[in-house]
Amino acid sequence: MITTRHHLRLGQAITLLCAITLASERALAAPEPSPSAEALLRAYPDHLSRIEGNDLVWRDGTRMPISDGRSTKDFDTLLDHADIDDMLLMPYRPGPPSGAPALNEDPGRVRYEPFFSKMYGDCRKGGVTAHLREIKWLPQWGGGTLKITTVNGVADRLEAVGRDLAKLPESFKKYLVPAAGTFNCRLIAGTERRSMHAYAAAIDINTGFTNYWLWAKAGGGTIPYVNRIPFEIVKIFEDHGFVWGGKWYHYDTMHFEYRPELLGRRGD
Repeated sequence: MITTRHHLRLGQAITLLCAITLASERALAAPEPSPSAEALLRAYPDHLSRIEGNDLVWRDGTRMPISDGRSTKDFDTLLDHADIDDMLLMPYRPGPPSGAPALNEDPGRVRYEPFFSKMYGDCRKGGVTAHLREIKWLPQWGGGTLKITTVNGVADRLEAVGRDLAKLPESFKKYLVPAAGTFNCRLIAGTERRSMHAYAAAIDINTGFTNYWLWAKAGGGTIPYVNRIPFEIVKIFEDHGFVWGGKWYHYDTMHFEYRPELLGRRGD
């Protein structure tokens, strides 16, 4: 005869089995971890809380989709219609360049603008100017002042860049002074996209010794790579969380922007 105790044990076993089965099904259905979202969590801990499914959750509760569900995008679509997952699709390689970037290898140019607008503010609505701070740029070389965002400590980091650059021989001055600008609420030429200048989280150094892909004469459908910026300068910027536009196929060798997620850095 089956007793009440046996019924209870059988019911408990069935309940446990169902729970294990449900947990297994959920584990199988869970999306793969997003390297982009995880890198962002490490780089911006003051702003971001966690990943839940396909959502990147901010500390204020805001949710942003990590993937838009489109598994394949051509290069132009990546630039114009990026999602969070796309931003680290192309790895940025710190250290000395190993040669010209491959065709369309532009690590950092793929940006999900709603992410940066929430973090730094929307310059079209005055959201960036409230966070600007004026810093001295290489004062011993007459570099003047620059306005840069205080969000994520970018102003402090750029000042630290300047202090380290000042230790270089004076022969490097020509590449750095005068700087061409930091904050600029404008679209990237020929696009509907905004660069990190729109968030005051980027700097262009002296244009007199820099190169830009649109200035180059393409031959055979490819863009010839040209650079005159010494790596000693690039290394100092990278050491403080800035990536260099000279490591893009569509290069912009005057350009540095604060993107610690691309360098595998943790926010502090």
